[in-house]
Amino acid sequence: MSRLLLVVVREEPGRYAYFKHTYSSDTVEVIIDRRMSERRRGESRVGLDRRQASRRRRDLSPDLQTFGWALVRH
Repeated sequence: MSRLLLVVVREEPGRYAYFKHTYSSDTVEVIIDRRMSERRRGESRVGLDRRQASRRRRDLSPDLQTFGWALVRH
């Protein structure tokens, strides 16, 4: 069974509380977006990045900026 993750922007604690109360269940987890910014900036001391792609599946930023929340399957 797939689970849903409802991510709410940190600037809206009231929305987070409402979503948590209304939608939180065994299949839905409501969390606050904890991302601050990209950690890697400019030149890195590490020579070779072996990852083929970003670990993030989908960029949530547009939904978070537009709606204040985003829903993802995990």
